[in-house]
Amino acid sequence: MSQSQVPTVKLLINGEFVESNTDRWEPVLNPATQETLAMIPFATQEEIDQAVQSAQEAFKTWRKTPIGVRSRIFLKYQQLIRENMDELAEILTAEQGKTLPDAAGDVFRGLEVVEHAAAIGNLQMSEFANNVASDVDTYTLYQPLGVCAGITPFNFPAMIPLWMFPMAIATGNTFVLKPSEQDPMVTMRLAELAMKAGVPKGVLNVIHGGEEAVNAICDHPLIKAVSFVGSTKVGTHVYNRASLNGKRAQCMMGAKNHAVILPDANKEQTLNNIVGAAFGAAGQRCMALPVIILVGDARDWLDELVERAKTLKVNAGKEPDTDVGPLISPQALERVRRLIGEGEAAGAKLLLDGRDIKVPGYEKGNFVGPTLFADVTTEMSIYTEEIFGPVLCVLTADSLEEAIDIVNANPNGNGTAIFTQSGAAARRFQEDIDVGQVGINLPIPVPVPLFSFSGSRASKLGDLGPYGKDVIRFYTQTKTVTARWFEDDQVSEMNTTISLK
Repeated sequence: MSQSQVPTVKLLINGEFVESNTDRWEPVLNPATQETLAMIPFATQEEIDQAVQSAQEAFKTWRKTPIGVRSRIFLKYQQLIRENMDELAEILTAEQGKTLPDAAGDVFRGLEVVEHAAAIGNLQMSEFANNVASDVDTYTLYQPLGVCAGITPFNFPAMIPLWMFPMAIATGNTFVLKPSEQDPMVTMRLAELAMKAGVPKGVLNVIHGGEEAVNAICDHPLIKAVSFVGSTKVGTHVYNRASLNGKRAQCMMGAKNHAVILPDANKEQTLNNIVGAAFGAAGQRCMALPVIILVGDARDWLDELVERAKTLKVNAGKEPDTDVGPLISPQALERVRRLIGEGEAAGAKLLLDGRDIKVPGYEKGNFVGPTLFADVTTEMSIYTEEIFGPVLCVLTADSLEEAIDIVNANPNGNGTAIFTQSGAAARRFQEDIDVGQVGINLPIPVPVPLFSFSGSRASKLGDLGPYGKDVIRFYTQTKTVTARWFEDDQVSEMNTTISLK
């Protein structure tokens, strides 16, 4: 396909999918083949301003749109996503590399939040206190902020955008979305379906770009709130810059999740769960499981864990029975290979090495096979850095207390898990562990939308989470009203009293 035949990714501004006027374009590559799927524009400052101005104008009427009208749009939207699930998964697999089942799961977890947004009538109800003083009532109003914005990562190009703009729009705000420049195509298809569902022009806008676009969002005076998911480095920058500009910000960032394995755990289920959580999605999840701590006699399970990891099939995501697809980019491939080399040089025992794997028919793909280290210490770079690849580090501990201390000493607090059949051990773990999301015999404890994503410590900046009850507070301003009303005769009597005085 010649350069002129490659499709271009559009901007969404004021209800129209438009071609950018930029002079900077980057390729969207298939990570299994390096084929150019599309060219993405880095929007100009003028185009970003147009998107924000469109959202600001749309807010004037959208904020007053009846809550039932907003709810019905998202009822229609969830239906359209379900009807187009296969297409969305195929687009996602082509540009991101996930297996088709994993891609469908990416879309589905976002769909759950869309369903939650359809219940906005219940979620946005406020509080009322009768007779706080004589004939005086106090109540709250949860009113939308205005123009909000979202910056999303490459690893969940369907789920994370669907975490953001549906809840913001359902609460009466308008939205400017900047998806990852590495895999924007499924996000744009979701935007098309949102417009088809009835989202009015200007209520949802999409721009593209890199650092300049991120900074423009953080700096724009009309944007009231910024939601971010991605790396710790960029997330810290976004939080600080947006906050200094007077915006609300929530940033869900890096992670180094641990699972603690007690020897009384169900061995079969535990090993299967570890393998899936450590190597699924090529390890490119912020809630992946890159570290396990084998406690006591659970050390004896290590050989069996290696044998199960060896059975995983590495291939292009679209191929049947694939377990591990490619990494997102050649740069990601180089970084993962470098860190594996550093782990080996530092003295960790490399029990399974996936660096040199070859996938027939996809020789240019960004593939790393399942990789497993034993004898890892907490000073090694393979432990301290977020590898974001299919690499599992194994530590050991003599007791549950020692394992908890290891987890709590890590600066990140996104997710953790314990595998045990002891209720007492599980309860102690959930009480003493300093991590936002805890799984008990579940390796990836991402909550359903009724609850909020609740990472903590270095994994999160901002007090409120991206969905659940938290997000209603994030996207609304609480206005407290204290009111007293008088009967007509009371008003006349009061006026007479005033005139006599």
